[in-house]
Parts: sequence; structure tokens; C-alpha cells
Amino acid sequence: METLNTEVLIGGALATASRCLVALVFFLMLPRVAGPQGASTSELHPVDPYKISVNVSSVVLHATVENHKGAPVSGLGKDDFQVYEDGALQSIEFYSHEDIPVTVGLVLDNSGSMGPKEDEVIAAALAFARSSNPQDQMFVVNFNEHVSFGLPANMPFTDQTAQLQLALSRFNANGETALYDALAVAIDHLKLGNRDKKVLVVVSDGGDNASKYKLGQILTLAGQSDAIIYTIGIYTDEDPDKKPGDLRQLAKATGGEAFFPPTVADVVPLCERIAHDIREQYTLAYSPMNRKADGAYRAIQVKATAPGHGRLTVRTRTGYYAPSKSQPIAPPAGSQSNRP
Repeated sequence: METLNTEVLIGGALATASRCLVALVFFLMLPRVAGPQGASTSELHPVDPYKISVNVSSVVLHATVENHKGAPVSGLGKDDFQVYEDGALQSIEFYSHEDIPVTVGLVLDNSGSMGPKEDEVIAAALAFARSSNPQDQMFVVNFNEHVSFGLPANMPFTDQTAQLQLALSRFNANGETALYDALAVAIDHLKLGNRDKKVLVVVSDGGDNASKYKLGQILTLAGQSDAIIYTIGIYTDEDPDKKPGDLRQLAKATGGEAFFPPTVADVVPLCERIAHDIREQYTLAYSPMNRKADGAYRAIQVKATAPGHGRLTVRTRTGYYAPSKSQPIAPPAGSQSNRP
């Protein structure tokens, strides 16, 4: 979760044949971990009809609701949710169930063992793009023991399938696996995006064996950003480097989900499922009752109850770091990414 200070901008309405809807979107001010950021307010997409404004310190949550069968649940209202911070019930000040554009990073393992899986991974990434909101802005991070961007240096994001396909063509399987370094680069790159929701989709077939970052540092970076991380582990039973627990931990902490498909062919439908999951999420925001700027971690729990829906499960970020005047964590030496 991220703590933010926002300014209000109020905007227009979408007219349909039967009604008008006013959609509200928060401009987020992020507490950055990898370094300071000059701009504090995200820009609105040029064709985005929403504009809005509040003058509060808020925590914004993107939540997926599922029934007892694991199917997504839509149609819930604000009063169907309860948000707790460190066990204390909070007052929900903002609610939305709109399909808003997101900034998405595809973080793809290019280590040597990924060679036989290359075609399926590229197909899955393209399937994800085709199932996503057309206004999503995407980028590709490729990694082995080095980290590089798939798009050219003058193109931080794209919403064009042809450009994304060209970026994916830079896939070159060889070397070792620096997963944590790639995540650090991807989380940092998300800061450049101007969509109000940020997502990373990670595909890897092995545990990290080449990073300068450690898992704990990445969890801290993720906890101080607003990134939702989905992970797909393509492991075999005899893989000595597999670390499914790490992928589960990254996903759970950020409100994403971890998948371990039985075959590489299953990666394509999984990426389509992730795209739909992102588009079905609820957005909730509240002003924490605990106003201390102590840099402490605050645990979050969200519950949902609605007549006729049975037992519901809510998946969202498990917590966030309160603002602090302390210095941000410096990235380890040599963790810089390589531009093509």
C-alpha cells in the first residue's frame, strides 16, 4: 500500500443511454524506497475522462474478491467491505469498481534453462496484453544474471501489441538467474508510469542465484511501493534452484497471486486470467486513524460480506510502511539495469 497526499481535480461524467456514472481516480504520491522522485503527482491519461480531488492522507487498496469456489465476485458495494489496520476498523472514504488503465511490467526469466520454454512465454505475454485494458501502458524487463529492458531507451512504455512483440523478441535464454535484481529495476521503473494502479507479472523457472539484492530487500521495496505482483513459477520436480515459497511470499505481500502451472502450455491461460483479475478489482481508500509518521509497518486486513454470496475471500496488499523522515534504502552497488 502506499501513503499519499493528493490534490483535488474534479472531472466529468460518462453518459450512457440510461444513466451517468462519475468515476473517481486517486492521484498517488508515493513514498519511494529506491530513491527520491521529482514529480509527486501522477498524470492522467490524455483520453481518460476522470479527474478528481481530495486533500487527505490516504491508503489506497486494490482488492480482488472471490467466492468459495475461487471465482471472482462483482457487484459489491462500499458497505459490503470492512478494512482493518493493525486490527482497528477504518472508515472507507473512497470506493470504485471501475476497469481503470494500469501500468504493467512483464518481468521475464531469460536464464539458460528457459530456452525450451521461450515460445510459450512470449505467447503468454502477448495473450496477457490482448486481454488487458487497451489503455494499459506496458514494459518488459528481461533478466538472466543481467537485467535489461525490452523496449528502446526512448520508449519507457507501450500500449501497442506490435511494439510489445518486438520487445519480447529480445528474449535470449542464457546465463544464470538474477530475479531479485530484475524486480528492483521493475519496481523502480513503475514510478515513471502515469496510471493509478501498478502491476508486475513475473515468469521464472528457477530460484535466484545471481542477484545483489536479497528477498527481504525486495519485500521492503514492494511494501513501500504500490506494486501488485503476480508470479508464475515454471518448475520441474527435479529443479534444484526452485524456490516457490519466495514467489508465494512476493505475491501474497502485494495482493497478487502465485501460480505454478503443471505444464508450460498452461502459462497462456494463466496470463489471461491475471489480466481479467486486474480488470475486476475493487479500489478502496481510507485515511488511517494512526497518523504517526514513524516509518513502521502497518498490517491491513480487508473483509467482505454480502447477502447471497456465501463466504467471500478478499485478496489485497497485506500492509504498508507509514511515512518517515528517514533516508530511503540505497540499492546495492551494481544493481543498475541495462538499456538496449
